[in-house]
Amino acid sequence: MAKKGLGKGLGAIFGEDIIKESENEAVKAAVRRKKAAAAEEGAVETVEENPTGRLMVKVALIEPNKEQPRVDFNEEQMAELAESIKKRGVLQPLLVQKKGAFYEIIAGERRWRAAKMAGLKEVPVVVGEYSRQESMEIALIENVQRADLNPIEEGRAYQQLIQEFGLKQEEIAERVAKNRTTVTNAMRLLKLDEAIQDLVINNMISSGHARALLGLDDKELQLKAAKMIVDGGLSVRETERLVKRMAREAGEEEKPKKEENSLNLIYQNLEERMKTIMGTKVTIHNKDKNKGRVEIEYYSEAELERIVEMIESIR
Repeated sequence: MAKKGLGKGLGAIFGEDIIKESENEAVKAAVRRKKAAAAEEGAVETVEENPTGRLMVKVALIEPNKEQPRVDFNEEQMAELAESIKKRGVLQPLLVQKKGAFYEIIAGERRWRAAKMAGLKEVPVVVGEYSRQESMEIALIENVQRADLNPIEEGRAYQQLIQEFGLKQEEIAERVAKNRTTVTNAMRLLKLDEAIQDLVINNMISSGHARALLGLDDKELQLKAAKMIVDGGLSVRETERLVKRMAREAGEEEKPKKEENSLNLIYQNLEERMKTIMGTKVTIHNKDKNKGRVEIEYYSEAELERIVEMIESIR
């Protein structure tokens, strides 16, 4: 059976009624409260209702969410987004909630930062009310959907949802429309030394390299191998061979369970790569080191034809 995903986006998780409420009653109520407060305090209006039912809020009154999973913002990408906003404005409103005199960003921090870089004074927002867990989930989902998080940020966000809200990996996977293996692999990267995690964050090594390094238990060996990857520009396959050799020399390969776990990570990574290419669930059934079978799932005759055509095109 096909796994249930996010459908049209955030509304598929938290209900379309939440999104709709943010665009009508909740928004209008926020406007009325703001106008009343401004009138009472003799303040200058800082919020205006947009004909679309959204609000225009001064950039200075918006602040980022301290629990936003994304902490790394690529300067070049931000400059490109700022240039686009200068020409076309902010096309998609930010999702925010009222926090005292300010509006806290739930989703859209990149747009807010780029709008400031572009010199905008106001940006469109949709106002809602969310629990701490909901706000974290929405921020995570938006970033994962847009592929905005690096693997370490993604893993830390998953870990926080588990530790603070008791979610299971299966529940997180369903919310972000990812395979459970993807969630597990992202969290496993957090077992690596922080110096290696920084290499992933700074795009000096890929998540594939990092997963291969998990085959080494010794932290010093991990760091040594990571340096060799960076200095030698090793591919993921070359890294896997390096890790296997270093584990053998260190005597770690004699531990069958650890070798099995390392191989499982490799097969899981291959499954994810094939899933991305094929556009459907792919399972590798490994019998031994050199034999096994690959299982490709399809859910309709049309999808089967698409898969067959894709395989035929490889010849």
